[in-house]
Amino acid sequence: MRRHTWIRTGTASRGRRWAAAAAAVTALVCSAVANTAPSSAAPVLDDSGPSQPPVTQPTGKASSGESVARLHQEVIAGTLLDHHGTRDVCPRCQAKVVTEDADGKTLLRSTAPAGYGPADLQAAYGLPAVSRSTRTIAIIDAGVYPTLEQDLAVYRSTFGLPACTTASGCLTLMNYDGGKQPAPQTGAQGSYLEEQVALETALDLDMASAACPSCRLLEVSIPWQDAQDDNDVSTADFARAVNTAVDAGASAVSLSYGYSADVQNTHGFRRSALDHKGVAITASTGDAGFNSGVHQLWPSALPSVISVGGVTLPADTEQPSAWWAAGSGCEQAFPAAVGQPSAATSACGGRRAASDIAADADPATGVAVYDTYAPSSDDPYNWVVAGGTSASAPYVAGLFARAGHLSAVDGPRSLYRAPKSDFTDITSGNNEVYHQCASYPDISSALCTAGPGWDGPTGLGVPHGLGAF
Repeated sequence: MRRHTWIRTGTASRGRRWAAAAAAVTALVCSAVANTAPSSAAPVLDDSGPSQPPVTQPTGKASSGESVARLHQEVIAGTLLDHHGTRDVCPRCQAKVVTEDADGKTLLRSTAPAGYGPADLQAAYGLPAVSRSTRTIAIIDAGVYPTLEQDLAVYRSTFGLPACTTASGCLTLMNYDGGKQPAPQTGAQGSYLEEQVALETALDLDMASAACPSCRLLEVSIPWQDAQDDNDVSTADFARAVNTAVDAGASAVSLSYGYSADVQNTHGFRRSALDHKGVAITASTGDAGFNSGVHQLWPSALPSVISVGGVTLPADTEQPSAWWAAGSGCEQAFPAAVGQPSAATSACGGRRAASDIAADADPATGVAVYDTYAPSSDDPYNWVVAGGTSASAPYVAGLFARAGHLSAVDGPRSLYRAPKSDFTDITSGNNEVYHQCASYPDISSALCTAGPGWDGPTGLGVPHGLGAF
């Protein structure tokens, strides 16, 4: 197991909180396996909304033969990938799901959650116990996911979160043009793609729920059948979806997809649509580590977007480290992100540097996700463990909505103005597995290596409370 040296910020009791989080989620997993009600580790919430209907959970063992409790202990220890692999979830999305074997073909499924849940993340980031905000978090995803509401109900009920349904108005499902979502695809290729994408969507909605259990959720779908090339979804579609979400009243918008930056999406409508003062727009930095000193993924490269990197959560009382695959880089198309100081931009010769902030993204310390939509394989996943910066971006968007100080939001500016005590500084780990910072003499090693202050893989660090939001 990897050990890391840390510079601590905030209170001296943080190590005890990490240990308490591990104990809390162990109790929750054992409770789920025993088919009992969620443990007291669940977050304390404002329960003035509609009650959650009971959801019956199956019991038994994970598909690999390992018990759920054993898998969960491996998540806490950060050793899950010592005996398992990962595979990408879907085209363009920045999510990875844990597999049974290192070859990454068969998903590791379980009958109860083995990954981190809302209470664990709440403890990890020092969040307040009560969530009362009813602001709207918008999630932009490709494809149609007809069992989303039912699957979300299972996730929220299992972890003791209040119900969020279309009937109550808490959950809204919308097409990217503002209309009703279309029917799912029925062809072989379309069904296959939408089954893959559903897991990304489940991850996004589950993480938004974990970050702000009392917030409203808006799922904006970009249908695959609107694809302009080879059944892909264009950056123009995503830009249009963001405007639709903002027009619908979203306070925060999350995009977990990444495209190569080019002359089309760094100018004009595809840039301006992701620039809305008073709305926090977050995007994943990617899952391929440092990606050279020229371009970052769109839309995380945009100056008005809050680019979210990734960390590996700690084992026991250790502190997080930079996740080895967390995306970072420069975007030469822009001088800087909004409000980004020279301490960050100097790493890119004055250009836009990513990331701005980070949260858990390592599948080895991954989060629990529930998804049953399987039109192609006819083999529902149920509970899986997932990670990637697709997990960190919607979580950070949820924190902006939960804190509610949206009038101060202008891209990442408010984060860079926040006191250092609002973050846990990440000072160990690097993401040079694919590219080395030393290969690019005009940029700083801080783009690849976590250290005191800002760095590429983790930005300002991970949240410590809601003060930065």
